[in-house]
Amino acid sequence: MIKEVYITETNCITPIGFDVASNIKNIGNEVSGIQLHDKPMLFNVPFYASIINDADLDLAFAKVTSDKNYSRLEKMMILALDPIIKKSKVILNDRTAFILSTTKGNVTALENQNIEPAYLDQLAKTVADFFKFKTEPIVVSNACVSGILAVSVAKRLIQSEMYDNIFIVAGDEVSKFILSGFNSFQAMSDLPCKPYSINRTGVTLGEAAAAVLVSSSKENAKIKVLGDGSINDANHISGPSRTGEGLYRSIQSALAEAKINSNQIDYISAHGTATPFNDEMEAIALNRLGLENVPLNSLKGFYGHTLGASGLLETVIGIQSAQGNKLFVSLGFDTIGVSQPINIIKKNEDKSIRFFLKTASGFGGCNTAVIFEKVN
Repeated sequence: MIKEVYITETNCITPIGFDVASNIKNIGNEVSGIQLHDKPMLFNVPFYASIINDADLDLAFAKVTSDKNYSRLEKMMILALDPIIKKSKVILNDRTAFILSTTKGNVTALENQNIEPAYLDQLAKTVADFFKFKTEPIVVSNACVSGILAVSVAKRLIQSEMYDNIFIVAGDEVSKFILSGFNSFQAMSDLPCKPYSINRTGVTLGEAAAAVLVSSSKENAKIKVLGDGSINDANHISGPSRTGEGLYRSIQSALAEAKINSNQIDYISAHGTATPFNDEMEAIALNRLGLENVPLNSLKGFYGHTLGASGLLETVIGIQSAQGNKLFVSLGFDTIGVSQPINIIKKNEDKSIRFFLKTASGFGGCNTAVIFEKVN
């Protein structure tokens, strides 16, 4: 019999809150972390982004440790992990794994010709050593599906009986490197992003760290990880398949493993980057699966695109939606701007949620889908 897998603890560090409750309160009040940044500290032109306040971050981190020898991203990740490790009381032995998910990690270290901290394995080791994990840290870095793919990897490791518990932390920060990269693609929006809108003009970047505990134990379970799929469409280095083939097959695979039909999905937490091709591709893929009438949102209007953190952060918020039977508005959406119909959530509303789908897509053609079931 295949082991059941659950998420039992969650936390997140974002510009609109340093815990889950604060984030949910601000989402409920439609408070976005996206602001105009017009000082030349990061970029040579004004840009919209969702960035964590440094003073708030340092103040919160000082309550955890007085050690100042940590990068900004390491502080975010440690702050996200610390409360769930303490609350869970899980023993950090050889049956407990640690997965770190990111796209660029400590890439800012390269600005000072500091090579070693920029290695992803070094970032994972630094965070793992802080908490004294006994197992070798695992790094999941697969563009913008990294955060949700880490949940899929954890699920499979537990089902293979290698581990009983796996802590995951996912994080990325806004940096000159990332800003320059997206700007070179002409993918950055000149206004706060508008996922799925006819008026969308591109990505708004953001930063965050999110953490969860994935476990074989149902005790204190918040959600059950029911099925997953991860397919690469191999279309283009930065552009998705125009037919949504990779996402379509990822969702199809997740549905098959979960042993449910598409008409049983109650809510979709979509990727929704507000780029022309991504949003269009998602709408096509969802229609191919008969999911066009399922309530759907993108949380990018609150957080911007947090890259490797996005899939896990949005899963944490999705779990809260399911537990509270609450659909959250897809902030920034106005008029539908994709060729196929999809059911964008236009206002906060109550709805009974049992099954929800989290999707993500990224550069290189990667796609991941995970289906969750609420634990009664």
